[in-house]
Amino acid sequence: MQMNRPSRSGFTLVELCVVLAIMAIVATFATPSFFAWQTRDQIDARARSLFATLSLARAEAVRRGARVTLCRIDAARHCLASGKACDNGVTDWSCGWALFVDRDGVPALLRVEPAISSIAIAGAATDLLFTPPAGQVIGGFRSFDFGPRGAATTANGASRRCIRLAAGGRPRITQGSCGASA
Repeated sequence: MQMNRPSRSGFTLVELCVVLAIMAIVATFATPSFFAWQTRDQIDARARSLFATLSLARAEAVRRGARVTLCRIDAARHCLASGKACDNGVTDWSCGWALFVDRDGVPALLRVEPAISSIAIAGAATDLLFTPPAGQVIGGFRSFDFGPRGAATTANGASRRCIRLAAGGRPRITQGSCGASA
């Protein structure tokens, strides 16, 4: 006589341990790539935000026929003087920025971008002034260099962005470093 054993489906403990070990190895190799991707994404988003603000500044100067100012700001949304550190101690544009339009000598706020200290933004040391009638920038060509702050500052060009601002007020964004200067 033959005895029929009930069949049991599922995984053995050894099979489960092998799958978990493989998943752990894959996760170990994928984590640095995930953080690099996240950093590139944050830098790209920040660069696009400044690009949009620069484009808006030029458009508002033309549309309103008034001077428009873009400046670094502190926590109280006041423009910072050239070279003055913001609340977290940095002196670049990662403090955040604000866009103001001049209405009869009184600045009116148009847009604010808060601080993000994980991204370094080297660039113009002073406020940017867009003037009517064509939205030109006072002071000529400017550039802004975006990259990670801290230990990752030697990142490759794929994680860096550059915005160049022509004297006519038109911004252009490119991948890689641009060696921004005042």
